[in-house]
Amino acid sequence: MKRCPHCHRAEADDALTFCRVDGTPLVRESGAVSDGAGTLKFDSAPASNETETRILPTGETLNRPTAPTTVLDARRASGGTRELSKTKSRRGIVIAAAAIVVVALTASAYYYLSRGKDAAAKNSIAVLPFVNASSDPDVEYLSDGISESLINSLSQLPNVRVLARSTMFSFKGKELNPQVVGKQLGVDVVLTGRVVQRGDSLTVQTDLVNVADGSQLWGERYHRKQTDLLAVQEEIVRDVSGKLRARLSGAGGKQVVKAYTENAEAYQLYLKGRFHWNKRTEEGLRRGVEFFQQAIDKDPNFALAYVGIADSYILLGIPEALTGVVPTREALAKARAAAERALEIDNTLAEAHASLAHVKFTGRDWPGAEEEFRHSIALNPNYATAHHWYALYLSNLGRFEEALREIRRAQEIDPLSLPINTNAGFVLYAARRYDEAVEQGRKTVDLDSTFALARNRLGLAYEQKGMYKEAVAEFLEAAAYSNRHPNVLAALAHVLAVSGDRNEAQKVLGELMELSGRRYVAPYDVAVVYSGLGDKEQTLRWLEKAVERQDYINRLKVDPRLDPLRSHPRFADLMRRVGLPQ
Repeated sequence: MKRCPHCHRAEADDALTFCRVDGTPLVRESGAVSDGAGTLKFDSAPASNETETRILPTGETLNRPTAPTTVLDARRASGGTRELSKTKSRRGIVIAAAAIVVVALTASAYYYLSRGKDAAAKNSIAVLPFVNASSDPDVEYLSDGISESLINSLSQLPNVRVLARSTMFSFKGKELNPQVVGKQLGVDVVLTGRVVQRGDSLTVQTDLVNVADGSQLWGERYHRKQTDLLAVQEEIVRDVSGKLRARLSGAGGKQVVKAYTENAEAYQLYLKGRFHWNKRTEEGLRRGVEFFQQAIDKDPNFALAYVGIADSYILLGIPEALTGVVPTREALAKARAAAERALEIDNTLAEAHASLAHVKFTGRDWPGAEEEFRHSIALNPNYATAHHWYALYLSNLGRFEEALREIRRAQEIDPLSLPINTNAGFVLYAARRYDEAVEQGRKTVDLDSTFALARNRLGLAYEQKGMYKEAVAEFLEAAAYSNRHPNVLAALAHVLAVSGDRNEAQKVLGELMELSGRRYVAPYDVAVVYSGLGDKEQTLRWLEKAVERQDYINRLKVDPRLDPLRSHPRFADLMRRVGLPQ
């Protein structure tokens, strides 16, 4: 006998996992938890739905460091980078533990409510991160990888909206009722799971929950050897898609299970690579490359592993992403080779086309990039990254209405993605819609106050509104959270210069030039500083250096900080040389 701890309804059917009235996971009369009880723990009294859906104040901050009030203060703070690293780790734990409801509800609420009732999409599914129920934290990559692979596979279903990884992993490790989460995200069904690994034995428990009434549509437990991981994933996707076809109109019979490799060891190495790549740090990206390469060594025809390498070098070569630590030309050559190899193996891979599109976009092959972006989206309309990157491409060409449509589509698929929400504000900024850019930027910072890219781009919008004090504060925060990335320092120096504090701007420029002797500093960033200082000759010289080195210069047409140069003949020549329309 099982009982609902919320409404106290008794259920004699031992196969049931969730209450048929309110969707609360059931407990046995003895108090022990059923093995399939989803993502909630029941060693203590479960939280009621009221507790689970409570929204914390969006303006609340947890353990946030006080921003230095001057650039010299920031320098002194940078001397304590080691201590900041420790506190960031503790801060991340506190924020994740205490503010998950903010992350989960605020983003989905402001996005969906802003779109009205029609945003509650039908024919949609959310895959909650599978729980690592093993005692070994080193196999976390396995539960994460299975979840991500299922999201990618199910996104191939036609006419079905599948929420993307970034959104779903915001719920990772949290004790949440799947019905409540499903209602928050506006989906029809939620898939939950837990993974147990003991020795070479693998057990995967899955449950498909109907959000409307909390009933269990389907549940299954898979017992396999770890070497059978690929077979287990394929079986789960096949079972879930079968249930979806029966429930969701228009799902059709399209095959969604695709074997990218038959080598189980290569697949596990790929999952480890994505696990590190998703950290979006220099160390994580480099570790990701190592694991992707090991996967290729095991299976030279593993196309997704090549995509992983391409995506890693794309981020390592873009300064404005705050992960750019490799000269753009060098990074793009490696990214292009990997993306093209992936397409040689499988030309139907949407991810590979999106990666190659970004390589061509950053390399200023504008027509080639657009063709690849469109091809990627045609192959998989649910691939949020393709819409996201395509929006940035369109924005750089000045096609702002198209860019806004694409970034909003990316938000629809992945509403909790920090990079996507950040760049929604960046597209508005490039379009000179500064009030909206500030509004979007503030919402993104509310999601995660430690996300340096969001703070940096909010600072850019503040600057264009003449809110210099607020801009400086955001840039100082971004500098602290990004280990004083050169792109952030350039933005800081520019706003100091245009706001009249030229001495401090010169000091930051000196720091930037000193850094260039030890690490990659993009010529474009140096040009931005000189533009703020009003030195047109030096600005043009550094922009020309970027073109000559085939370095990053994609924002040339739309960056407001370069507006004082737009009438200069040498600037017009630069636009022509990089193929941008005047």
